[in-house]
Amino acid sequence: MTEQLWIAGAGGVGREALDTALAAGVAVAGFLDDRAPGVPVRGLPVLAPADLPSGARYLIGIADPGVRRRLAALLDGLGGRPATLVHPRALIAPETELGPGCLVMGGAYVSSSVRLGAHSQVHYNATVGHDSLLGERVTVYPGGNVSGSVLLEDDTTVGSNAVVLQGRKIGRGAFVGAAAVVTRDVPPGAVVVGSPARPMAGRG
Repeated sequence: MTEQLWIAGAGGVGREALDTALAAGVAVAGFLDDRAPGVPVRGLPVLAPADLPSGARYLIGIADPGVRRRLAALLDGLGGRPATLVHPRALIAPETELGPGCLVMGGAYVSSSVRLGAHSQVHYNATVGHDSLLGERVTVYPGGNVSGSVLLEDDTTVGSNAVVLQGRKIGRGAFVGAAAVVTRDVPPGAVVVGSPARPMAGRG
């Protein structure tokens, strides 16, 4: 029998992670969520994260990188084992490496010679170009387009339908707003919006 998976987070991304698991034929034991333990979601039990069975496989279905960092530390400390989940209608090209705990949703395309760090997410219909390097806990939202040879440092987010042009670097913890077009490097912690993307007033 295939070992069951626990999904941390019972919100929108967590339920999309469940959809991905169902499509991939991966059995899900339930959700881990401290907001509503004991209240079933989609017919599955919900436990507090601290109640993860020792040695169980888990995937974090939460978009916020900071929350993912905190939960990964907690669940690893409980003996949990991060699992990577890829939708059968996602395309992963050759010579690409997915770190532990990654989530790749349906319709996503991850090109060749790409590396995704631990607990990174590529949401539905998003693309990541050749030779790109994604650090840990990176999020590419639906429809995001990351071109080739891009560096996305740890905890960065690329918003829905945003574009990061070839060879750009997005600094740690930066956030690229929805539909922004990144034409130059983004410093750590900045929030950039618009086309071409520029820091929001008072940020970055």
